[in-house]
Amino acid sequence: MPTLRHSYTVTAVEEPAPLPLDKPDRRRKSPPSLSRSKLVSTFMGLIINQAKNKSPQGLVGLRNLGNTCFMNSILQCLSNTPELRDYCLRNIHRTDLNNNSRTNAALMEEFAKLTQSLWTSVNNEAISPSDFRSQIQRFAPKFVGCNQQDAQEFLRFLLDGLHNEVNRVTARPKVSVEDFDHLSDEEKGKWMWNMYLEREDSKVVDLFVGQLKSSVTCTVCGFRSTVFDPFWDLSIPVAQKSSSEVTLKDCLRLFTKEDVLDGEERPTCNRCKTRRKCTKRFSIQKFPQILVLHLKRFSDSNNRTSKLSTYVNFPLKELDLREFSSESSERPVYNLYAVSNHSGNALGGHYTAYCRNQVLGEWYSYNDSRVSPVSSSQVRSSNAYVLFYELTPSSHSKHQTCRL
Repeated sequence: MPTLRHSYTVTAVEEPAPLPLDKPDRRRKSPPSLSRSKLVSTFMGLIINQAKNKSPQGLVGLRNLGNTCFMNSILQCLSNTPELRDYCLRNIHRTDLNNNSRTNAALMEEFAKLTQSLWTSVNNEAISPSDFRSQIQRFAPKFVGCNQQDAQEFLRFLLDGLHNEVNRVTARPKVSVEDFDHLSDEEKGKWMWNMYLEREDSKVVDLFVGQLKSSVTCTVCGFRSTVFDPFWDLSIPVAQKSSSEVTLKDCLRLFTKEDVLDGEERPTCNRCKTRRKCTKRFSIQKFPQILVLHLKRFSDSNNRTSKLSTYVNFPLKELDLREFSSESSERPVYNLYAVSNHSGNALGGHYTAYCRNQVLGEWYSYNDSRVSPVSSSQVRSSNAYVLFYELTPSSHSKHQTCRL
């Protein structure tokens, strides 16, 4: 992934003080964790009571400000990301902002205000995201104007901007130049991950960042080198078959299949000290809590952009990804909770979102200002563009253990 530099507002009910983070981090001082029951009573009680009164929260649309459907689609997906939503509802982001003493943290503040508005609104009238839009345009000027933009690209810019403002690291250490080739792949991966966290550590990283392993093997001497890189999402190719339908795992297998690097692509072998024909393969070293999968439907061919409308069959529950794991002991299983959809072609189209309401357990369609229920069978379509998966509770407990 390329590194990115990496209305009215309904204000949430203020609490006496921001609640502390759920889990302590050994790399920084943290206040003691609250019990799960206390947390539930603090920020879920209101939501559940509203649902019982037939006024469920989180079912509020966003006004289109002129080709901003790409932005609205992603914002609804993030608003329905439980831990990120709760991070904003409980104002924990302000604790991180205060600890960092950021002089400019307007993007995170406006994102939190917008999220709070979507989940504390007393009615279901659509909200204007104009204040948030002004801040994302300041952070990323490419979104100025009313041109249609790519939703996945917007997501990357937004997560990068939010992370920068709530990064727990206030003084980044110099990049260490060390030779890790003598270490095992597992040890090397851990070292590289810890080095990353020394510079980039936030709630956004906690949720969205995983680690990708790239193995390059020389076909002449057999020497294998490995590189470990953080990722915020995975852009995976859409597999093509004779049938009109492919599965999500078909696409992931295409992403992780062994490629041959020859000709001008030949890398320099560290052992042979010259350019050699090599093979390259990806696998996932560390799975994130929130796995974002971007289906590469758009491609450039002879300077003409085209779109693949292949139907990708993806599971709503129990997506088991252990075959793509570098570590055989891991069994990462995910459940789908949101989808950003693109209808139309490469020259123009419209973005919507399908999101599963955590309280009601039902799926809803978010089409700018309009929010309506949809059946789970409608969630899969050839318009699916960005998929949002969350680790299941059983996988999450193992995931937390291996991150310490």
